[in-house]
Amino acid sequence: MLKFKDLIFKDHNHMINAHHVFDNNWEISVSAGQGIYCTPREDLKDPKLFSSFEVAVIDPKGNFATGELLQLDDSVVGWQGRNDIDNIIEMIEMIVSQ
Repeated sequence: MLKFKDLIFKDHNHMINAHHVFDNNWEISVSAGQGIYCTPREDLKDPKLFSSFEVAVIDPKGNFATGELLQLDDSVVGWQGRNDIDNIIEMIEMIVSQ
């Protein structure tokens, strides 16, 4: 099973981002940086320097599914710690491919 520690972050204009496509074609995007719902909200290049991140979940049709999966009214969820992200990853991996 994928874990937060396995995500590969890349520099992306005042933020870092890790993107992963699962076998069931769902996707997760994890970001941190200036203007992102994370701690701290700074332009840092190392994910180890952040204690929380912004997460988006995308369904196989390319639609934001964060709200549906986490029962929220938003396309992203902010201030997610490493354990929170591991839990979201587990939820995504449990979804049967449609």
